[in-house]
Amino acid sequence: MEYDDVIIRVEEMTARYGERLVLDALSFEVRRGEIFVILGGSGCGKSTLLKHMIGLYRPYSGDVKIGDVSVVHAEGEERDRLIRRFGVMYQSGALFGSMNLLENVCLPLEEFSDLPRPARELIARMKLGLVGLADFTRHMPSEISGGMKKRAAIARAMALDPEILFLDEPSAGLDPVTADELDDLIIRLSRSLGITFVVVTHELPSIYKIADRVIMLDARTKKMIAEGDPATLRDSHPDEWVRNFFNRKASASE
Repeated sequence: MEYDDVIIRVEEMTARYGERLVLDALSFEVRRGEIFVILGGSGCGKSTLLKHMIGLYRPYSGDVKIGDVSVVHAEGEERDRLIRRFGVMYQSGALFGSMNLLENVCLPLEEFSDLPRPARELIARMKLGLVGLADFTRHMPSEISGGMKKRAAIARAMALDPEILFLDEPSAGLDPVTADELDDLIIRLSRSLGITFVVVTHELPSIYKIADRVIMLDARTKKMIAEGDPATLRDSHPDEWVRNFFNRKASASE
């Protein structure tokens, strides 16, 4: 698959928690329209990287850019415009338990648009329909399954028609069948709507199924140690540790 340009640039980004180095001088690009996966072992900094990419954390040094705009330095109206360009699905789904699904998906529209309530609800219904939840708009989060909560969280992340969706461990806690269905949804949304996905996961079946390209972080060196097609990394990467990571996980998941 060909991609017409780069939409995200991470430039020499270093992350620290106090004196503890977490990520050291990472540089990579995400291409428009691809499903880009961040992976690695426990404690390698996957979720930390995602939080820096969306501006929740400020890097110790370096920069993150969406288009030509710095996530690190944007302020005021420029930052508001930047935030509208992406949506985020957190690992737990982070739905508000006191609101039904329609109300949850309406929240970004209430915050970032001047649309009247009927228009907001129409858009929210459309987004829930895209993820297969058209018949569950009035359900509370406590009344639906874990997989449906993830789908509702994706619908909310799409409320403002973002160019990019960041997903943090979307398959976590799901059974294999439900996880596979969620992978199908991610692929369909990417191909039909042209959304760029940045996905943090360690689930190897999902990685092989959805990823156009991956980067692998290493907790030992705090650096990126591999980049490319996951099957190619598994079969022919020069670092034995990288090959073993993929092959060991593949054997465990089969």
